[in-house]
This record gives sequence, structure tokens and C-alpha cells, in this order.
Amino acid sequence: MAAFGTVGMVVAGLFAARATTRAAAATAEATQAAARVSVGPNERAEDRAAFEAIKSELRAELVVTREEVRGLRSLVRAFAWYVGELTMQMRGAGIEPPAPPARVDEYNRTGV
Repeated sequence: MAAFGTVGMVVAGLFAARATTRAAAATAEATQAAARVSVGPNERAEDRAAFEAIKSELRAELVVTREEVRGLRSLVRAFAWYVGELTMQMRGAGIEPPAPPARVDEYNRTGV
């Protein structure tokens, strides 16, 4: 009977050890899952913040680019007017001005 009790104790110990190992594995898995879940919102918040920073930077660059394009258009128009005036003065003085470059001629014909 004592042997039976000893064997029973050993078997019970083995079952307890297996159960403890499984419980530890389940606890570790649950901890990892909880960590993955808690990291998700933080990563999304970081991604959103990075996206907002990039978007703000691009908007600022777009404003600068638009201002630059406006300035260049104004300069081109002023230069075209100036060259037109000089051309009229040359023709008035009997001097034929040189032909404009091909790109200027194309713009004069097409408007583009």
C-alpha cells in the first residue's frame, strides 16, 4: 500500500509539473499577446504623427513652390514686355531684330 501511495504521489507530481509547465507557457503566450495588442495603438499613433509631420512639411513646401512659380511667371511676363518694347524700338529705327528662339516662337504660336 505504501508503494501504491508513493507511485500515486510520483504520478500526481508529474501531472502537476506538466500542468505548471503548460500554465507557464499559456501565461507567457498571453503576456506576449497583450504586449502585441498594447503596442499596436502606440505604433499607429506614431505612424499618424509621422504622417502629419510629413503632410505639414509638404504643404509648406507647396506654398513656397507656388510663390516661386508666381514670381517666375511675373518675371517672364515683365521680361517679355521689355523685349517686346525693345523689338518695337529696333524696328522703329529700321533695325530688324534677330529671330526669337524656337521655344519662344512655339509659345507665341500655341500659348503653351
